[in-house]
Amino acid sequence: MDLSDYELKVAQVVRNATPARLYEMAIRDGDAVIATSGALATRSGDKTGRSPKDKRIVRHPDSERDIWWGDVNIEIDEKTFLINRQRAVDYLNTRSKLYVVDGFAGADPHYRLKIRVICTNAYHALFMHNMLIRPTAQELAHFGSPDFVIYNAGAFPANRLTTHMTSPTSVDLSFERKELVILGTQYAGEMKKGVFTVMNYLMPKIGVLSMHCSANEGQAGDVTLFFGLSGTGKTTLSADPHRALIGDDEHCWTDRGIFNIEGGCYAKVIHLSPETEPEIYQAIRYGAVLENVVYDESTHEVNYDDATITENTRAAYPIDFIPRAKLSGIGDHPRHLIFLTCDAFGVLPPVARLAPEQAMYHFISGYTAKVAGTEVGVTTPTATFSACFGAAFLVWHPFKYAELLAQRIKAHGTQAWLVNTGWSGGGPGVGSRMKIATTRAIIDAIHTGTLDRAPTQHDPRLNLDVPTVCPGVPEEALIPRRSWADPAAYDQAADHLARLFATNFAKYADGCSPEVRAAGPKVSG
Repeated sequence: MDLSDYELKVAQVVRNATPARLYEMAIRDGDAVIATSGALATRSGDKTGRSPKDKRIVRHPDSERDIWWGDVNIEIDEKTFLINRQRAVDYLNTRSKLYVVDGFAGADPHYRLKIRVICTNAYHALFMHNMLIRPTAQELAHFGSPDFVIYNAGAFPANRLTTHMTSPTSVDLSFERKELVILGTQYAGEMKKGVFTVMNYLMPKIGVLSMHCSANEGQAGDVTLFFGLSGTGKTTLSADPHRALIGDDEHCWTDRGIFNIEGGCYAKVIHLSPETEPEIYQAIRYGAVLENVVYDESTHEVNYDDATITENTRAAYPIDFIPRAKLSGIGDHPRHLIFLTCDAFGVLPPVARLAPEQAMYHFISGYTAKVAGTEVGVTTPTATFSACFGAAFLVWHPFKYAELLAQRIKAHGTQAWLVNTGWSGGGPGVGSRMKIATTRAIIDAIHTGTLDRAPTQHDPRLNLDVPTVCPGVPEEALIPRRSWADPAAYDQAADHLARLFATNFAKYADGCSPEVRAAGPKVSG
């Protein structure tokens, strides 16, 4: 393949290689080993997660009025982008071999983009082969010019003395040039999320809602979307043995229904076990990529409980590795939206039914909470709010996505639910984490319609309608205050969480209707 159009001239171009060949070359290049499961196990170097503070978007007259500038979308000028692009090109030209992967973003042919990835590592090529939608042989033969190109020169650093650079890492996006340039990080997720960011810009521009969520489908064709930040169970709960998986992370909602942006899954695998997440465990086999897991150097057996390298251990595999996956990646308009939150304060109920205005409030809030740190004795929960459950990947202001979601909820009668996969009976050290079996029972009750018919009790402080009966869930657990040994301590924690919600939502309140502003928790006093 001739890469002269990209100012690249190298001795060997490995284009759209099979997984078998990419395995062979990754081992030969010394970039990976084959784990006992058959998956390709690799490490991404110093960067074991995304670098959001090093993400830049070119400020250009054609797009600058569309973009939500600030801490999420940090600007650079076009000259700086071209300097970094040239640095990436120069580095790529020092390699004896480059890998090229062509694929699609978007399962619906009416909306899909053609993506080309140029990279130096075989495992990066296999990762994107898994994550993009794989063209047929005929589609590859007529692929033509891509709609977007990724230059992954992540093994080479940015020049931190260059304008706008704050570290040796830089992930730079130009919507006008239709290019993404990666320097100073080999974390594979930067490519995946770069494509998602592109879709998050282009789809709302044509009235399509792009969403950071998973999706599955029941036997009757009923679709459910699962929103949630890392650690809330989005990937785990959408891989339901009784439902077909449409996708685990990124989707769009059009006037025709929903479609998966990707062709693969990117699961967090810390503490993975065949008992708790059998579908994901079985998907980690030949053809999958394991990133930053700890394995025995002699036997290559993976220890999924070892977080020595990072808590953010990951597996990337084609979606057809999940049994009952819906390979078309397309579904009807959703019947249910489930907002997942891991509430480490132990305040939120296991499930609450949301009116449309409440759905908008919680979508804009994007709440979860985490235990601050992993050291023994450090148990103080920390609240995290991420607009639209994916602020790091938004390009437009959150209102743009929220308005599109509100329109679709009302047009299609979609029911929204808030589901807490976090603590009950108190925070860490006092209460206990919700069992996956309990949460699955709640999800099943949503799908069967049982919770639609269940009586509810209104919680005036949290401003939520809470079902008081759910098969498989103890009644005392459904009303959080009853599950606490000290009700006064619950009241104090609930007031604290309500204030956190109010403080966060104040950033967005001016752009919301009075009904949406009034839909959140109530601050006492």
